[in-house]
Amino acid sequence: MPPAASPTPPDYTPRLRSLMMAADIPSFRALSQTAIVSKTAVNRLRRGQAAALRGEVLHQLAQALHRSIPQLLQDFSDLPIASSAESTRQPDDQPTQQQTEELRQAFQQEVLHQIESWLIQWPTAVYAAQKNPQVPASRLVPLLRPVEHLLDHWGLEAIAPVGDEVAYDPQQHQLLAGHAQAGDRVLVRYTGYRQGDRLLHRAKVSPVQA
Repeated sequence: MPPAASPTPPDYTPRLRSLMMAADIPSFRALSQTAIVSKTAVNRLRRGQAAALRGEVLHQLAQALHRSIPQLLQDFSDLPIASSAESTRQPDDQPTQQQTEELRQAFQQEVLHQIESWLIQWPTAVYAAQKNPQVPASRLVPLLRPVEHLLDHWGLEAIAPVGDEVAYDPQQHQLLAGHAQAGDRVLVRYTGYRQGDRLLHRAKVSPVQA
């Protein structure tokens, strides 16, 4: 008896084309360019493998297709997001909203972890480029505006611009070298960030010599 044929994996291409048409995206290549993701990421959507994509890639694809991340996972994976939410729904409960909020927070934390080095290093690179327009890095500044807009949308606030002299605050500043008392003048070398009332990274500073 011949072995049973392997089941054909589901093809999510028609569903993806429908969303692309609604978003006025004419081709898979255009989707890759609009979302700023690889062709591999687009192909994973077509195969129903959205759950295997990284958080930031899901976010960019969801924005391009005018969907939320939970909707994208529901559309292009076998995760039982909608069914589990409905089966656990109780009177006067809103589990779906709670799950969406938890997913949003988890996604933000993942992306912040992914771009942590950029958060710390990029403001210093921009400052150096502004001081010397001949530095090639100055050409890269406009390319990162979308990241800056994303951080602004999430409510991230820089503690102080690189190059500023500020009063030393041990709660918000980290000394790179030397000693300083609260209130002493220090020079910001690497910016820090807050998100609402939460401190993400202290600004790295150096004492200013009198």
